Amino acid sequence: MAEPESPHADTKPRTDSSPWNWLLLVPIVVPLLTPLFNHDEPRLAGFPLFYWLQFAFILLGVVTTTLVYRMTRGRGRS
Repeated sequence: MAEPESPHADTKPRTDSSPWNWLLLVPIVVPLLTPLFNHDEPRLAGFPLFYWLQFAFILLGVVTTTLVYRMTRGRGRS
């Protein structure tokens, strides 16, 4: 009986080591910088800085992830 082929027999080395991937650290590190949002003022539509800055962090994550995806999506294809 023949042995089944290993699933990794024909795989090439990973090519996802783009420097653009380092940009994904930005939306992780920025919300951890508590002095940025440890204030009550300014207020936007009556909401303190903390609340609307959380929405800004979400947008930062979306924009950063989209940028990295677009810059790296063509890599690794043959």
